Amino acid sequence: MKQEKRPSVLHPTMELETEYLSFYQEWKASGEAMIPWVIAKDPSDFPVMLEKDENLPEGWVPDSTYWLVNEDNKVLGVVNIRHRLTERLLNEGGHIGYGIRPSERRKGYATKLLELSLEKTKEIGITRVLVVCDEKNTGSAKTIMNNGGVADTDYIEEDGNVIKRFWIEN
Repeated sequence: MKQEKRPSVLHPTMELETEYLSFYQEWKASGEAMIPWVIAKDPSDFPVMLEKDENLPEGWVPDSTYWLVNEDNKVLGVVNIRHRLTERLLNEGGHIGYGIRPSERRKGYATKLLELSLEKTKEIGITRVLVVCDEKNTGSAKTIMNNGGVADTDYIEEDGNVIKRFWIEN
């Protein structure tokens, strides 16, 4: 009996260009918002997209990006980890933003990606992790709670959208 290998998180790499482009095109074709924000970067010049810009714009914080990859090197999801919080991130963004490609949802990958992301935040030294989602995203709220998320006060954006905020002790 073949034992199923669990997906792992890797730093973005040139070796996975074809697989990442497949992920990106599938997401673009879905018409959904690109979450986390890093997947909205134009991959047409792939080496440039992979470059880590050390000159952060005003108000930005250091971050790390990882790809969730299965045993066949298929990019299943992406996570972006912010190393500290600004006031805006405290309300709307949190430490961790993640997304699973549309064809791979409802298979447990988001829960696994958040679990692996929490290991990365621990390595960075973040002991209390904020993870947020839109109120209408019940799947993400369940994923966060499955990883120990404890609900905090919601944040209401100017347009009335409700952001659910959860803290995870790490």
